[in-house]
Amino acid sequence: MFVDIAEIQVEAGRGGKGAVSFRREKYVPKGGPDGGDGGKGGDVIIQADINLITLMDFKYKTCYQAESGTGGRGAKKFGKDGKNLIIQVPVGTLLKDRIKKETLVDLTEDGQSFVVVRGGRGGRGNVHFKSSTNRTPRVAEPGEEGEKRALILELKLMADVGLVGYPNAGKSTLLSRLTKARPKIADYPFTTLSPNLGLAKLHDYRTFVIADIPGLIKDAHRGRGLGHEFLRHIQRTRILVFLLDVTAGAVQDQLKELEKELQLYDPGLLKKPRVVALNKIDLGEEKHKFKSNGKKEKFYPISALTGEGVDRLLNKLAQILEKLGNEKTS
Repeated sequence: MFVDIAEIQVEAGRGGKGAVSFRREKYVPKGGPDGGDGGKGGDVIIQADINLITLMDFKYKTCYQAESGTGGRGAKKFGKDGKNLIIQVPVGTLLKDRIKKETLVDLTEDGQSFVVVRGGRGGRGNVHFKSSTNRTPRVAEPGEEGEKRALILELKLMADVGLVGYPNAGKSTLLSRLTKARPKIADYPFTTLSPNLGLAKLHDYRTFVIADIPGLIKDAHRGRGLGHEFLRHIQRTRILVFLLDVTAGAVQDQLKELEKELQLYDPGLLKKPRVVALNKIDLGEEKHKFKSNGKKEKFYPISALTGEGVDRLLNKLAQILEKLGNEKTS
């Protein structure tokens, strides 16, 4: 099961209580206060882990609390600090404050971490309250409460290539042809109900990640169909492959509608490098040129089913990625 949005509650640890204590030693009359401070409460830290690919665990456990600090003791002994709680999430997870509706951090690198709530300060013991007018203070501070927060975790896949197309355009078939991924494939709309990832390998052992994400339909930017389930993830990809179906009508109209949905959701998507592929040439007539946005654009005729033209497409994607180098996606 692929889960890409989750809501959780996090609470940092409470600070330990300060101690009220007085020295009790033989031959030391009226030894004075010696109550130690309480320990600090633990923080809650969110950390990105490249080995995780889903937020599914957060569907079963939604409340997380760090350890509280322990109380101070006599002889000026400080309480132990509470342990920090580290919560692992997939790389590409966006953290949002559910109440304030603000983005806290975008965890895009393995090992990157963020302190979402901080533990409470430990209370001061009575040793701190001694004065010339109060030689025997019988007061100490309670520990402070730890911070609390309601979070939204939103996962956006990190992939080199994203496949864009209508339902049944052949994205899942193409992914299985280019990689060893085995997504569900059928002849009805919305076969892909969650993103699939595959690792493409070239003859020179170079590799890159391809994402097959649920198909677009008209008004997907409004959330219709699986719109937002798709569009959220395509923002991370470095290259877009517009996969058009030659058996489903004019390919120019298909491309125009796909571009429109991306433009309405996030205009920056159309600034990404792109490749246009015409699929199912084994079933439909192949045309070598068509106009896109008023200009001629080269495309790659392929058959994801038979493999015709797929190697040429794969090599083109590798060339673009090589030119991009280590440039990061937004």
